[in-house]
Amino acid sequence: PHTMNKRTARPAGTPLWLQIEATLSQEILSRTLSGRLPNETALAERFAVNRHTVRQAIQHQQDKGLVRIERGRGTFVQEEIIAYRLGKSSRFSHSLSDQHLVSDVDIQSCHFEPASDAVARMLAVPAGSQVLRVEALDLADGKPVSVCTQYFPLPRFDGFIEHYRQSRSTSEAFARLGIASFRRSLSRISARLPRPEVAAALGQGKQQPVLYVESVYTDSAGTPIEYGITRFGGDSVQVEITPDSL
Repeated sequence: PHTMNKRTARPAGTPLWLQIEATLSQEILSRTLSGRLPNETALAERFAVNRHTVRQAIQHQQDKGLVRIERGRGTFVQEEIIAYRLGKSSRFSHSLSDQHLVSDVDIQSCHFEPASDAVARMLAVPAGSQVLRVEALDLADGKPVSVCTQYFPLPRFDGFIEHYRQSRSTSEAFARLGIASFRRSLSRISARLPRPEVAAALGQGKQQPVLYVESVYTDSAGTPIEYGITRFGGDSVQVEITPDSL
């Protein structure tokens, strides 16, 4: 089953070690490869390359945080790493599903409030106009992996929270409101120190940075329908920029 003619399948100009690294990364993120990796000799035989090429691929995976190399023991998959693939029409729950993880949302609170200048800019509404604010936790296999703040413009999303509570899915709640398709129009990623309550929810130290991801989603007409802020544990989630997100 482990056959691959990379010399003919890989795009022109792509280093062979990088193609091998991509194949192994996909197997790790889909949970088809776990625990201890085969040794360099076995991997070199599988991909029909020399051990130096395999070593380059493994080293790059270690640099990305997907594996750890333990001297004298071998190379092991970092089991806690979750990939968040930023696609134009994908959400974090889609990434979890791709990795065979059960996604869920724990809604902490929701209320109406006047839009701040920053929120109003993101949603393209007048400052001070009413928005729905939802605070929630994203769960992977029951474990909190992110703390989310979501803003939705009113009055369009007056009944949204009931659909959200029932479906436990933003995408499904959109669909129930007649929004069949949506796309990510903005993603902004930074590293920040978390507020104490965020650190506590993620089970990490207050001095450990989080990945702070801001996203704006629009409907098929290009009208903003959501501004979201998601804070991920910096050592448990890896953000991937996919071709369709550019």
